[in-house]
This record gives sequence, C-alpha cells and structure tokens, in this order.
Amino acid sequence: MLTAALITFREGLEAALIVGIVLGYLGKTGHRTESRYAWLGVLLASLLSVGIALGMLLVGASLKEPYEQMFEGGTMLLAVAILTWMIFWMRYQSRFLKQELEQKVHTVLSGGAMWGLLGLTFFSVLREGIETALFLSASAFAQDGSETLIGALLGLALAIAFGYALYAMSVRLNIRVFFDVTSVLLLIFAAGLFAHGIHEFQEINWLPILTVPVWDTGALLSNGSLLGSILRSLVGYNDHPSGLEVVGYVFYWAVILLGIRWWTQRLTTRTTVERV
Repeated sequence: MLTAALITFREGLEAALIVGIVLGYLGKTGHRTESRYAWLGVLLASLLSVGIALGMLLVGASLKEPYEQMFEGGTMLLAVAILTWMIFWMRYQSRFLKQELEQKVHTVLSGGAMWGLLGLTFFSVLREGIETALFLSASAFAQDGSETLIGALLGLALAIAFGYALYAMSVRLNIRVFFDVTSVLLLIFAAGLFAHGIHEFQEINWLPILTVPVWDTGALLSNGSLLGSILRSLVGYNDHPSGLEVVGYVFYWAVILLGIRWWTQRLTTRTTVERV
C-alpha cells in the first residue's frame, strides 16, 4: 500500500506540476479562457490511463499458469526498466521542465491552434498515467491488489492536494529535492520488484538456476506477517529468496550505483559546457 501511494503521489504530483505550469502560463499571458482545452486534455488522458491500468489487471487475472507468471514477471521487469530510466531522465529534465513547457504553450498560442493545447496536456499527462498504470499493475501482481488500490487512491489524493496548493497558494517546492528523495525510495522499490520478477520466471522454470533458498526466516518474520508484508512492499523482502533472487537484487543495485556515478559525471560535463 505504501509503495502504491508513493508511486501515485510522485507521478500524480509530476502531472499536477505540468498542468499547473500550463495553466499558470495561460493566466500570465491573458489566455485563461483557453484553459478548457488544457483541462479536456487532462480528463481524456486520465480516463485512458485508468482504462489501461484496469485492462492490464484484467488480462493478468484471466491468464492461467504458466502464462500468468509470464505476464506478471514481464510486467514487473518492464516496470523496473521504465521506472529506473524515468528516475535518471527526470534527474536532468526537471531543471528545464518549466521553461520547455512554457515554450511549447507559447508556440501553440502563436499558431492559434487551441487543439494543440489539448494535445500538449493530453500527451504530457498520458505519459505519467501510463507509467503509473504499469507500476501499479506490477505492484498489484507482487502484493495484495486491494492494498495497492487503497494506496494508489491515497497517493493520488495527496498529489491533487499538493498540486492545488502549489498552483493556487503559490507554495514553492524545491523540485530537485523532491525528485531526489522520491527517486531513492522508488529505486528501493524497483530493486525488490526486480527480484519479484525473477521469482515469477523461476516458478515456471524459465530461470532454472540458483533455485535453492539462501535463507528461511519464515519462523522469525514471514511474508504474511504485518511487518513482513510492509517490508515486502517497500524493499522486496522475501523470507525464503532463491539464490538468483538475491543475486538479481545485488546486481540491480550494482548497476544503479555505477549508473548514478556515470550520470553524475555526465550532468557535470553538460553543466560545464552550458556555462561556457
């Protein structure tokens, strides 16, 4: 539930920031009446995103073994790949988010094609919506579906409240710090999801190596206990992980740490070039 809340809070607030920037620029330039096109784009993107999420869950629920494990495991690994890339991409993109959006809105207004404004908010929000649908589906497959739904609704409500405060009350948010903090939490979730994906493929014997459990802490802290389920949701805890799950978990973090080092050097180089 906590993981689902974090996912929808981050993605929902990111979408709210985008919409807020667009609406703010429309108001600042005297085009407040055109905001209806922006809101229509948001509404359509939101409905389509919900439909995609429900469709993925229904497909996963309708499949039988081994196709169920194939679909769920594939969804988890795809979610990990997109989630990881999104974190690195936003680490750089967040610095220019406001500037690029305002330039796009200016271009649309200059051309006089207000449906372009609908398309701008539609595709911007849809990107966040599809990512959220994918992450929540993967989370629901790995955990309890009802808890995922409750967490998703809670995170979405918080995102809407924060987004409204940012837009209507001129509350300032350090976007870089926000993305840095939530990125660390989401990387922890992604590492556990990566191990879950490996587990699904081992269940259908697609990865028949290192299948022996490395430890068994079920008597001390089982997956079904309250603390165990919370840790399973947040960090991917498993009371009897296979050797390959442990290797996969460690491998993911090794790649992430190397990636952070490479990305930091890349950002430093770009910043230096931009200042010259």
